[in-house]
Amino acid sequence: MSAKSKATNSKSLITNEQKEAAEAEIREKQKPVDYDTKEYPVEVIVQKYMEGIEDDTNELFIPDYQREIAWDEKRQSKFIESVLLGLAIPYIFVADIYDKENDLGRLEIVDGTQRIRSLYKFSNNELTLVGLEKLKKLNNFTFADLPLARQRRFNRSTIRMIQLTEKADDEVRRDMFERINTGSVVLNDMEKRRGIQRGPFLDLINKLSENCKFTELCPFSEALIRRREPQEFVLRFFAYLNNYRNFELQVNLFLNDYLEAHNKEDNFDRNKMQAEFESMLDFAEKNLPYGFRKGENSIKIPRIRFEAISVGIALALRKKKKSQTKVNGMAKFTRI
Repeated sequence: MSAKSKATNSKSLITNEQKEAAEAEIREKQKPVDYDTKEYPVEVIVQKYMEGIEDDTNELFIPDYQREIAWDEKRQSKFIESVLLGLAIPYIFVADIYDKENDLGRLEIVDGTQRIRSLYKFSNNELTLVGLEKLKKLNNFTFADLPLARQRRFNRSTIRMIQLTEKADDEVRRDMFERINTGSVVLNDMEKRRGIQRGPFLDLINKLSENCKFTELCPFSEALIRRREPQEFVLRFFAYLNNYRNFELQVNLFLNDYLEAHNKEDNFDRNKMQAEFESMLDFAEKNLPYGFRKGENSIKIPRIRFEAISVGIALALRKKKKSQTKVNGMAKFTRI
């Protein structure tokens, strides 16, 4: 069967009623998004991002659902090289945020944080160019090492922005963030969850991921911390501990469903979950000389190792607690 015949045959399977229903759904779910296209010099973008950053009043700001800087120096350098070469730079997406109580006319960065941070670091001599392949003679240069004329031309280079108006609400901005980044090799699963599935359970995960005992028993490199690996470990602990009977083959979907379900719960027992996590850490500290590492010289801790040990400990502690409760209850009954 030819491709044309297949297409014709496929179309014939869709009824007019289905087409009308699909069109109605599109119209229902469509959201009008007003936007303007702006073009700013690099110098202005850096200024808007830098001024007020210390007290979180800068005009161009990074929202809570965006990740920390993840580009290494080589990738940042390559972006700066693109600007110096005058190559086309992808649009930066921002949103005009309107706050009724304290409107500062700020712009939330929806997509483009890595590019803006790279511009900021280079302009402030915090980035030394490395790994350049086109402009090889600029390797080991900082911004201050450039001739004054080239500094000025770099600062005058313009980058385009898609600026959503204040009519774009929080849901629209987060949805756009998800659609821009879903399927990207830059964002990992936990970073996407942090950007998309905000809620009280994720707040608890963030808090527990910074537990001092946890980071001592299960150390992470700075790179892994930036990529939200500690949060990934905490999420996996609770998901496998409390929902392992419903585990399916796709780990990512299993974790997403568990996180989404708990984020929607207003009355999940936050204190109980935190206490169980901390009890597991206490036991590991007393009984595992190398923490969750395989040995004294081990550096990286595989996820599966942490899952097996931590969940195993927690389940054993639950069983022990249950047995003690029965014994104590029986003793009380006997005394009666």
